[in-house]
Amino acid sequence: MSVLIDKKTKIIVQGFTGKMGSFHAEEMIKYGTNVVGGVTPGYSRTEKMTLVGPNCAGVISPGKAMLGIMPGHIYKEGKIGIIGRSGTLGYEAAQQLKNLNIGVSTSVGIGGDPINGSSFKDILEKFEQDDETEAVLMIGEIGGPQEVAAGKFAKENMKKPVIAYIAGLTAPKGRVMGHAGAIVSAYGESAVEKVELLKECGVIISKNPSVMGETVKSALNSKN
Repeated sequence: MSVLIDKKTKIIVQGFTGKMGSFHAEEMIKYGTNVVGGVTPGYSRTEKMTLVGPNCAGVISPGKAMLGIMPGHIYKEGKIGIIGRSGTLGYEAAQQLKNLNIGVSTSVGIGGDPINGSSFKDILEKFEQDDETEAVLMIGEIGGPQEVAAGKFAKENMKKPVIAYIAGLTAPKGRVMGHAGAIVSAYGESAVEKVELLKECGVIISKNPSVMGETVKSALNSKN
């Protein structure tokens, strides 16, 4: 299974007529995504919807559908969910998992802006309900409380292992780093504090970005 999108999901691309919109829409179509049309900016929907982003890579369910700007070839179909504030680190995680012959059920970019359409907690809940997702990798960073909120949710509600990597361990307090929302202003918003609080919630921590895949593999082996 997958969360948010699959082969049958009907996709409309906003900004379809622009240069970048056309390029990425073509890539999505080549991947097999069910793109049914495109509109110019200003399109809106009144019915209930799930908003991811802004400022994110998008969503991909490998082998089913791609909605965004991800390099589809690095994603192997499988059973690991990925949620990331950083698109680039999400790509890195997917490539590491593929190199270890581990696949991804769905990868969701939630973006690094201060206000997100969907949080880590929102997407964790969807993965917990997905029978074919066996574990979830969260890729967070400094700034904001949402990683810790997700950790608390995982501790209280999830039976599946949750692994996390938090970027910005050396970032000083009070200075903007990386994404627009990545500024530390309160306790629990630095990478070091987030790591400690997530550990208390039972979340497995990847020590650095180069071992995200290995950390997921170890968590799966422990689970089995």
